[in-house]
Amino acid sequence: MIKIDHATFTYGENNEYSVGIRDIDLEIEDGQVIVLCGESGCGKTTLTRMINGLIPHYYEGKLTGEIWINGINVSQQPLYDTAKIVGSVFQNPRSQFFNVDTTSEITFGCENLGMPKEEIKDRLQATIQELHLKKLIGRNIFQLSGGEKQKIACAGVSIMKPDIFVLDEPSSNLDAASIMDLRRIIAHWKEQGKTIIISEHRLYYLRGLADRFIYMKEGQIIQDYSATEFENLTEEKREEMGLRAYVLENLLMPEMLISERTTMELHDFNFAYKNGPQILYIRECEIPANRIVAITGNNGAGKSTFSRCFCGLEKQCGTIIWNGKLTDQKKG
Repeated sequence: MIKIDHATFTYGENNEYSVGIRDIDLEIEDGQVIVLCGESGCGKTTLTRMINGLIPHYYEGKLTGEIWINGINVSQQPLYDTAKIVGSVFQNPRSQFFNVDTTSEITFGCENLGMPKEEIKDRLQATIQELHLKKLIGRNIFQLSGGEKQKIACAGVSIMKPDIFVLDEPSSNLDAASIMDLRRIIAHWKEQGKTIIISEHRLYYLRGLADRFIYMKEGQIIQDYSATEFENLTEEKREEMGLRAYVLENLLMPEMLISERTTMELHDFNFAYKNGPQILYIRECEIPANRIVAITGNNGAGKSTFSRCFCGLEKQCGTIIWNGKLTDQKKG
């Protein structure tokens, strides 16, 4: 059980402080999935840092009040001990990686805790099976997509079998397919009876999974909703609260004047890193004038690579025709 008693935290040093959260009282029962929601700067991330012990041990500031987990005051125990019972997944998974290959990264936490080699092997195999990671084992982390990196971050926490998982905006860098993978991982932890605290802006993927939604504003808890109470809020009310959509709907594009004139043509547009395989190839593509063109696809599909090549930030091969004229790639 998590119990936060009149907790206030202000960031800063040398008598220059900014309020993170103020006078927070909160109890979380074992096995619950809790969503912390609210506009940016409302205190969601600060609250997660208090639960996982990063406040006060890592972030400088002034903390008053108490944070209890399973009867232990986490603000007074070493961060090393808190990490045994609270696992954290951050917004950018790269910020918590210590290795360059996926297998070493997943087992890193267990090795730090001094677990026997055979136990680590057993836990690794169990985690691979539970989270469906077979295709990601033994890979170079720098060659993974954003969604794949987030899976490895989740696996590195899951293998340690903490009682509590804290996730800080875990979907922010993920595409739609990867968000659904994240949902499946959270659902798996919930089935295991874990307590899960998620700080999020995106709420739709947690529908039917979360037990409570805690709405925060200006460092305070404004309302603690049950899942049913939150479900019954109108979209207008959630929008008024500064929250994103809880139910996704297809948006209709307004009618607009569309030009038939082609501004740019790409022919045999391709790219490969030095001594690496070809990772981008577009045989032909026409981009019309006066259009908004969306580049879509799963993480790792090549969207960012295409954009970088298109802007001249990467040296690509192929032909680019602009307004009927062949471009000089050196000039862009």
